[in-house]
Amino acid sequence: MKILVINCGSSSLKYQLFDMDSESVMAKGICERIGIAGSALTHKPSGKESCVIEKDMPDHKVAVQMVLDMLVDPVHGVISDIKEISAVGHRVLHAAQKYIDSVVVNEDVKATIRECFEFGPLHNPANLIGIEACEHAMPGVKNVAVFDTAFHQTMPKKAYMYAIPYEYYEKYGIRKYGFHGTSHAFVSKKAIELAGLDSNNSKVIVCHIGNGGSCSAVLNGKCVDTSMGLTPLEGLIMGTRSGDIDPAAVQFIANKEGKDINEMVNILNKKSGILGLSGVSSDFRDVYKAVTEGNEQAQTALDAFSYRVAKYVGSYVAAMNGVDAIVFTAGVGENHAPVRANICQYFGYLGIKLDEQANDNTKGVEGTISTADSKVKVMVIPTNEELKIAQETLALVQ
Repeated sequence: MKILVINCGSSSLKYQLFDMDSESVMAKGICERIGIAGSALTHKPSGKESCVIEKDMPDHKVAVQMVLDMLVDPVHGVISDIKEISAVGHRVLHAAQKYIDSVVVNEDVKATIRECFEFGPLHNPANLIGIEACEHAMPGVKNVAVFDTAFHQTMPKKAYMYAIPYEYYEKYGIRKYGFHGTSHAFVSKKAIELAGLDSNNSKVIVCHIGNGGSCSAVLNGKCVDTSMGLTPLEGLIMGTRSGDIDPAAVQFIANKEGKDINEMVNILNKKSGILGLSGVSSDFRDVYKAVTEGNEQAQTALDAFSYRVAKYVGSYVAAMNGVDAIVFTAGVGENHAPVRANICQYFGYLGIKLDEQANDNTKGVEGTISTADSKVKVMVIPTNEELKIAQETLALVQ
């Protein structure tokens, strides 16, 4: 069975076509600058030359049709007929408290996605546009919504409630939801398998750290806490996001600078984090280069980042009363050995010993970076959110 996975952003569309018999990628690509001048599709078919098609894409409907045309293209295609695609899986950011699992799309599902526009104003509208574009281009083919928030819906109330007037939860659903759910689900399950743990008696902490970042506590295969909140702004220091901050600091800056709350949230989302603290870049590679050149501000940014991750890990050890495995994933977690080492230096109390050679040699591949006599396994597991979405889609349509 062939499954197409779609991940729509406000002006982009990423895709992968999977052959689920082997879980192999047949083709993947991205449509960029949708609705903007200079739009282009980059298509990478397995076993064939990649190609770039520069063509005007006024909306996501046109982008989806271009993707489908490329998949059956005589030269660059990988299938002979669109009817070979059995279903389409969509990454959808937010479902609030309505759905705790992936679901086949119907009118009620689409209504829920619309209702959550205010929770995910950049992502949910684009996600819905992608779904409706596929419905238009492939009538009768099932679409599946795989929600970024779903994996975290097993959190207990004590973990997801904010200490604000309860009426705001009742009226508006203000609570912690968490994100990167497909990544945390995929990686935590893989960690249990690779570490030889019992899924019904396991304690795993996943550190998904890239330009965006979050940690999760996974007890017996179920999420019991995560660092992101109502929005992806809460939690870790990220590429451009501040993470946790005293709300009064926001008011103080707003009053001093004459800014309103919307301007302040924009600063916290897009001008803060590693970028704001280092004054160099949001890219960890650039910041690390600055550190090697003696930039103290950049060093402080990386130190603060590592410290924040270590604090969250420590809190989740307490939440689960122990830990069997700590896992690094996503762009920084999979590829940046110095950051992993900086974080792990705080874990001596757990009996963790880092294998420095293994850590230095593990980049973008699965591996254990703790020593054989370490009391807790520390692992690197590349995330694969697209495969997880394809797996969830297959389970619902086969």
